[in-house]
Amino acid sequence: MPPATPPVPDRSSTIASALRSAIVDGRLMVGDRLPSETELAEQYGVSRPTVREALKRLAAQSLIRTRRGASGGAFVNHLSYDAAHDQQITTGVLLLSMNAISFDVACEARFAMERACAPLACARRNEAQLRCMRTEVARQSDPGLTDEAFCASDVAFHRALVDAAGNPVLSWQLAGAVEAMQPLMNMITFTARSRARIVALHGRIVDAAEAMDVSTCDTALRDLESYTVEVHAAVMAQRAEKACSTR
Repeated sequence: MPPATPPVPDRSSTIASALRSAIVDGRLMVGDRLPSETELAEQYGVSRPTVREALKRLAAQSLIRTRRGASGGAFVNHLSYDAAHDQQITTGVLLLSMNAISFDVACEARFAMERACAPLACARRNEAQLRCMRTEVARQSDPGLTDEAFCASDVAFHRALVDAAGNPVLSWQLAGAVEAMQPLMNMITFTARSRARIVALHGRIVDAAEAMDVSTCDTALRDLESYTVEVHAAVMAQRAEKACSTR
């Protein structure tokens, strides 16, 4: 059997990677204009459509922006944490789904990172963040709230707690942990869990944050994690029992 032919490298990906490295390394700064498509095509020995595809890859990552006209072209973008937030959530969702991460592993990771924010949140929380958390607790107490709306409120509550840490890097990192993992966990367990118990735990968390009581906040988060795992285990046991009974 003849040896396998090595795959032809994706030239647009190679060019995008080189330009990305130049941006990350600081050789291309925010606001700098990239060479023209013609110049890049000559530099890398490729066609302009190949260069155009490379630039599309960078634009999709919000690393560059394009401007039309005589003074136009492709420019290094200022990537804010807000702009990267949705990308982090999307990446988190895809990572969990494609790698079949177990519920227990996702739950452990998410609460471990959130508990790491608790001391900072207790020290730095402001009135607006406390008000946001209390508003969500009140919303969750409404018996007429749909399951989907309850889940959305749950996410909003925990994002407010994370944001209360006052660290944009943590908020960005936890976007994938809280906002990507939590909807998955909620949709699995919301039919079995006690809303009253969740509301009580959320109330303990916000009370502790307001009182700057790190220990109580951490304990409440641990209790919430334990209860979430407990409910999930019960749901899985019921499903397994039902599957056996239908055989």
